[in-house]
Amino acid sequence: VGTHVSLALKRRGDGVLGLDNFNHYYDPTLKRARQKILEKAGVFIVEGDINDKGLLQQLFDAVLFTHVMHLAAQAGVRYAMQNPGSYVHSNIAGFVNLLEVSKSANPQPAIIWASSSSVYGLNSKVLFSEKDRTDQPASLYAATKKAGEEIAHTYNHIYGLSITGLRFFTVYGPWGRPDMAYFFFTKDIMKGKTITVYESPDKGSVARDFTYIDDIVKGCLGALDTAKKSTGSGGKKRGPAQLRIFNLGNTSPVPVSTLVSILEKILKVKAKKKVMPLPRNGDVEFTHANITLAMTELGYKPATDLEAGLKKFVRWYLGFYSGSKKKSS
Repeated sequence: VGTHVSLALKRRGDGVLGLDNFNHYYDPTLKRARQKILEKAGVFIVEGDINDKGLLQQLFDAVLFTHVMHLAAQAGVRYAMQNPGSYVHSNIAGFVNLLEVSKSANPQPAIIWASSSSVYGLNSKVLFSEKDRTDQPASLYAATKKAGEEIAHTYNHIYGLSITGLRFFTVYGPWGRPDMAYFFFTKDIMKGKTITVYESPDKGSVARDFTYIDDIVKGCLGALDTAKKSTGSGGKKRGPAQLRIFNLGNTSPVPVSTLVSILEKILKVKAKKKVMPLPRNGDVEFTHANITLAMTELGYKPATDLEAGLKKFVRWYLGFYSGSKKKSS
């Protein structure tokens, strides 16, 4: 998401400075390839960690940022069971660090940050609305994102930081994360490997509100462009500041079995499937966004259906990985 948002901002003439620690949660080669595209477009990336307060302070001293688009996080629901510390480190400690430096800046920037649809957790009310309960997370990842929302409220209340949280719903598309189902399904189907498709306890297919990257970018830019200025100065609040939260979804959940069928059609390969019950590892049975608020306040209007989006992803995937093989050989 960071790459696509940065390119969109640069295209329209905004100044953008990136920060990434290029960790090894997934293949850094993909991250470095994104970096090349960004730097070619004139977006400089500083290699560093949001937990490095000294580095953040240096950046804020050197540049008068008007806005911070905070998309750095430890992602992935299942990995939280293997490495819980990385989620607390990035999603809670890192966020606090960024807010600490932002609240002391003069002038304070407006902050837009990535929360997640995962905060809805065990919520069974459909559609998922921003006013729904979010106090029953189903995974540690979700709990850290919910904690982020509460921390955002605190910094807004005490320091006058203008903060907008965006609850992303299953973002997919070119340059995406290899740990997401649409990505590794494509890879495994092409290699003839068996893929695992999970079903809910009532034998129904798990469903997701898949949202294409270009639609998410429009939502991010809409949030940036409607963000009001922070009201604090040098760590002191001068008046009430804007605090918002929005769902950014596609509002049309698709069963994962349908996702597989679409990929089979695009790739012209029959998938070898193994159907399994959904494990208790933090995954939820379905997600379904109510996007009325984002439509009204941000002019957000998703325009890409799953088949069209997956065609674009597959085209990118085949180009990127066949190109990589040629280079390495």
